[in-house]
Amino acid sequence: QVRLVESGGGLVQPGGSLRLSCAASGSISEIYAMGWYRQAPGKQRELVARITNGHTTNYADSVKGRFSISRDNAKNTVYLQMNSLKPEDTAVYYCRADLIPYAYWGQGTQVTVSS
Repeated sequence: QVRLVESGGGLVQPGGSLRLSCAASGSISEIYAMGWYRQAPGKQRELVARITNGHTTNYADSVKGRFSISRDNAKNTVYLQMNSLKPEDTAVYYCRADLIPYAYWGQGTQVTVSS
């Protein structure tokens, strides 16, 4: 099993920045990729950014050039740096760890972009 704990959400004005963190514990060695997903009210959960063990990254088109995903293997932590935030980025952000054949989710952290 893997436990994921997210932090770093909050309220920010449009154009501002936030950094989300996701700390993993448990069967760390079995994780081959980690990602950030988000779910806005009334919408489906969607991929925001993902990073593999080989540090290959992919991003949703809506966040390219604004968000950056990174990982610190020594701390078993994945980060999502979010810059130039827009009101449409408002959502609950979830961390996910991909193993074979399971995936584990964190509890989510609220990000609200509003003036």
